Amino acid sequence: MQHMLKWLLIFVPVTIGLEFLKPDAHTYIFIAACLSIVPLAGILGHATEQVAHHAGEGVGGLLNATFGNAAELIIAIAALQKGLYDVVKASLTGSIIGNLLLVFGLSAVAGGFRHKIQRFNATAASAQAVLLTLAAIGLIVPAAFHHLQGPRDTLPEDALGLDIAIVLLLAYGAHLVFSLYTHKRLFQGESPDAKEEDQETWPLGKAILILAVATAFIAWISEILVGSVQQAAKAFGMTEIFVGVIVVAIIGNAAEHSTAVLAAMKNRMELSFGIAVGSSLQIALLVAPLLVILSHFIGPIPMNLAFSPAEVLAIFLSVLITGQVAADGETNWLEGSQLLAVYLILAIVFYFLPEGTVALPANSN
Repeated sequence: MQHMLKWLLIFVPVTIGLEFLKPDAHTYIFIAACLSIVPLAGILGHATEQVAHHAGEGVGGLLNATFGNAAELIIAIAALQKGLYDVVKASLTGSIIGNLLLVFGLSAVAGGFRHKIQRFNATAASAQAVLLTLAAIGLIVPAAFHHLQGPRDTLPEDALGLDIAIVLLLAYGAHLVFSLYTHKRLFQGESPDAKEEDQETWPLGKAILILAVATAFIAWISEILVGSVQQAAKAFGMTEIFVGVIVVAIIGNAAEHSTAVLAAMKNRMELSFGIAVGSSLQIALLVAPLLVILSHFIGPIPMNLAFSPAEVLAIFLSVLITGQVAADGETNWLEGSQLLAVYLILAIVFYFLPEGTVALPANSN
């Protein structure tokens, strides 16, 4: 498998070459970009495991989520500058539900078939589940305000979104202090068995450098992919809604997918859970608020936090079932399959939603 991933690296220069030499070959660019991200995500995942070996599972999961979400933040900023706020919100929604249901679900299934029961710290999981609920509230309230207010006036929505964004950033800052300082032992996890450890241990500096380089390439390839995804979607008969919430999110989160699943298969569920849930927390409590604040400076007009009813419902249901699965601090393959079932249901719904259903009225942005 590792040799196959190394061979797939050939698609990185192929993707870049197609982008510059055949910019209209959107379908081929899309396929090449997808194949390029897979080995890059594998490299990023291996580097993350090396960092976790030095710094603990909690820090490793946080770093993986941070580097994995860096690509999405860069892509979102580019869309923000063009005023494509519905695209930004769709990708944020897809990332949140994808990490909670798809990444965590796949990890639980893959790890559950090799290890009957996989455990992680229930107190830490409970703290993260509560924070997920807070994130859902932070997205539900602006949407409710948008749909319940009388005359359409964007000024209160802009102020409301900015104020809530600041509160969410403060909540995420408090979570970092809790997980990395005051209660860091809850997030460290247990050391893996000797048989499961990598034969070669990288120096910490090397691991961080490879993390940064892999993230830079993933960001570049992801930006190329997003530029071709709309035309490729039409060629494959998919709507832009489905592509934004499902396809782009799956590909954009390839780093988290591979690392979390491999960690679960090695019975390192603390790291796997930290990657899946930590990435969703970062999207909801850090990336989304930052984009709202940045939109006041680089966007055509300020962006609010009023997600569409379909997006809010998907996020709420994802948070609800993830909290139930993680509450006891252990998981198995059946619980993972149930998370995947919910993700498939939501994917089917977004697939059949007609164009324009998710988008809010133009003056809401």
